[in-house]
Amino acid sequence: MLSFNQKPGAHERKLVRRMGNPLFSEEQRKVKESELMEAQHKDFEEVQAFLQDFKSLVEEAAGLEGNAESEQILGIKERIDEAYERCSGLGGDMEQIKLALQRLVEVIMVSVRSAAGDDPEALEKLEMEDEARLMHYALLEYPFISDMLRPDELLSREELVPSLLSESEPAVAGAAQLFDPQHLEEICQDAASLLNGLSEQGLDAPDAWKRYALLMRMREAQPAEKH
Repeated sequence: MLSFNQKPGAHERKLVRRMGNPLFSEEQRKVKESELMEAQHKDFEEVQAFLQDFKSLVEEAAGLEGNAESEQILGIKERIDEAYERCSGLGGDMEQIKLALQRLVEVIMVSVRSAAGDDPEALEKLEMEDEARLMHYALLEYPFISDMLRPDELLSREELVPSLLSESEPAVAGAAQLFDPQHLEEICQDAASLLNGLSEQGLDAPDAWKRYALLMRMREAQPAEKH
């Protein structure tokens, strides 16, 4: 019997989604112990690499001078945002580090607002940026979305639809917000093709059909693209 972690990392989550899941090919549904061990090792290495980068980032942020250039401040803020996204997809309990990153970006934003002075346009832009960040943080509470946003494309194009249809409805609704209308339309078409194919094989996937219906509602609610 395979021993999965309670809070797996991205590589292990990929195997968890596939194992015994009729939405994937017969070969993908079979997970070997060697595959699991390799995935867990990769996830462990990612955590170790992140912790090292996190330490360096905190030290650099703490060393900022009071008269630091705005470009330097914004550069660190961007790296903090990237670190939060990266941290959200790691295995294990990373909640304390995520809180530390949230506090760190709040401190950085104090400096950014101070630099904006009384400029109403700049302050409004910063407020909108804060709202967008909080919305992004909320989406990153779903590990699947972290997996989708990985720069190394761990989640292949072929795996996107079956993976999406395997997620919870809140995760599917969150993920759908990240697609433009054309991409979401293609996803809905691929999902319909996959599910109809399963039905023809006599395989029942009621939960996946619910996810598909949700995707269709999200698609219909999106404004049409302008040409």
